[in-house]
Amino acid sequence: MTAAAFPRPIRELPDELISQIAAGEVVERPASVVRELVDNALDAGARQITVRLLAGGVRSIVVEDDGCGIPMEQLPLALKRHATSKIANLVDLEAVATMGFRGEALAAIASVAELAIASRTADAAHASRLDARSGELQPAARATGTSVEVRELFFATPARRKFLKTDATELAHCLDAVRRHALARPGVGFTVWHEGKLVEQWRAATPEQRIADVLGEDFIAQSRPVAARIGPLQVSGRVGLPDAARARADQQYAYVNGRFVRDRLIAHGARSAYEDVLHGQRQPSYVLFIDIDPQRVDVNVHPTKIEVRFRDGREVHQAVRHAIESALAASRAPALAEAAAAGGGPEALAPSLPLPAERGPLRAPLPATGWQAPAPVQAALGLQELAVLYAQEPPPRWAPPAASNATSFAGPSAAASADDSHSWPLGRALAQLGGAYVLAENRHGLVIVDMHAAHERIVYERLKAAQDGSALAAQPLLIPATFAATPTEVATAEAQADALAALGLDIAPLSPGVLAVRSRPAALPDADPVALARAVLSELGEVEASRVVQRARDELLATMACHGAVRANRQLTIPEMNALLRDMERTERADQCNHGRPTWRQLSLKELDALFLRGR
Repeated sequence: MTAAAFPRPIRELPDELISQIAAGEVVERPASVVRELVDNALDAGARQITVRLLAGGVRSIVVEDDGCGIPMEQLPLALKRHATSKIANLVDLEAVATMGFRGEALAAIASVAELAIASRTADAAHASRLDARSGELQPAARATGTSVEVRELFFATPARRKFLKTDATELAHCLDAVRRHALARPGVGFTVWHEGKLVEQWRAATPEQRIADVLGEDFIAQSRPVAARIGPLQVSGRVGLPDAARARADQQYAYVNGRFVRDRLIAHGARSAYEDVLHGQRQPSYVLFIDIDPQRVDVNVHPTKIEVRFRDGREVHQAVRHAIESALAASRAPALAEAAAAGGGPEALAPSLPLPAERGPLRAPLPATGWQAPAPVQAALGLQELAVLYAQEPPPRWAPPAASNATSFAGPSAAASADDSHSWPLGRALAQLGGAYVLAENRHGLVIVDMHAAHERIVYERLKAAQDGSALAAQPLLIPATFAATPTEVATAEAQADALAALGLDIAPLSPGVLAVRSRPAALPDADPVALARAVLSELGEVEASRVVQRARDELLATMACHGAVRANRQLTIPEMNALLRDMERTERADQCNHGRPTWRQLSLKELDALFLRGR
């Protein structure tokens, strides 16, 4: 007969077993211990934190700080479960600003390892050391601050120790835990020793220098600063350029009020900002700091405090997305400002790229989608027919080349144009190569432009700008589309009715388990209303924001832009090439095409000299 036939009586668990159960949530591996102890050191006001490890932290972890210290009489209390100095009531909990607050880390660690604390306050005659196992309290020697020593992790629970990885793997996790703290606290110095050898050291520095010290100078060179205040949120940090995207999401750091978090909403907002500039499944890199009123975020969600819950997730999602989009779009602003300060900006030097109809067909016919360009799109591009996607400009202000020599440059005078071109980020056009590339010269060397990819981005951004100026109109369905919905989908449809209406969707309950789609976005007449509704509801339920409709619309505009862009083997004149370069300098996100491929590359004079072994 099974044990279930003899139910056991309900009993109160002993404190040690309770702490070991809690340790299962708080202490996953040595890195978890390092994270908790560094949290405590930061809350104590430490300016220098030293971490010493043996065997990847399995045999020994020692965290030393120069914080305020713990009074001798409070040391035994520090090891009790749910004993803390950081909160005293519910009001404190709802506005907690410290790294730790639950008061269970030290007790949980002491239940699965040998733990000792040595601490001294500024007014104490000497330090005091407490052994958690024996409870013995005795004098010790150390300066003001606290040292916590953890030895033989999981010795009391051997089964859990079997799940640990190699020492090298555990060391890597410990270093990553310290790295996350170091990025958020540039004013604090961090040192990590392993087996008596120094493995990492980050001295107190400015925020910018700390990011460079932790992630490397290459990250600084291949990223852009973020600084935006959007509503009640402040978003700052650095975001990697699309060209620097990685195969894995291993360089994504997000902080809320200085606390490292893994939040799907923030990750989704960041990813959506890269939607049309990343190629394939590449992952962006970023360091984001989100400052928000503590009362608008709940950090008491998970024992490890690595997850949070926002009062208004949509505003956080939009703030993150808009801040990153602005940072990526404005990457050429400094260069353009320098050009304007030099007396000749791109706007005054070249018209938009003209594509005269008499030069022959430039594009393949558009697929029959049944979608008509909205009036604002046609008006913005000067269109009367959908087949013509690029505005017809007045004749260029450039004189035609004197000869077919590709190196000639049309302009007011050859000398003046050569001089003025140094103020243009993408320089002056020299020639066309292989019917697909434009070669240009700027102050740094040679610029190579993929003319189709570049023109595709220009057309795409114009289409988006025109479409964004009009609301997402709803198209009522003659016969509402109904589908069997899950309780989550029904709840989301009711709670997010305003958000759905803004997307051109009218989704309402028809019965307890059935939803009816009464309208869909007018811009997506061929979309399956049920599939579209399910996709939007899924995203809204997961991250409280949805870009399913905008994404589908942008994919359609991207297709239009691809067909409307200048094609390969189209012969451009020098003025047309220069006009394309000036349009690129004016267009946001012009470094990548709609599919995330690069539109241009720079080959410096130094690199050219190296190719020909000059100076050797």
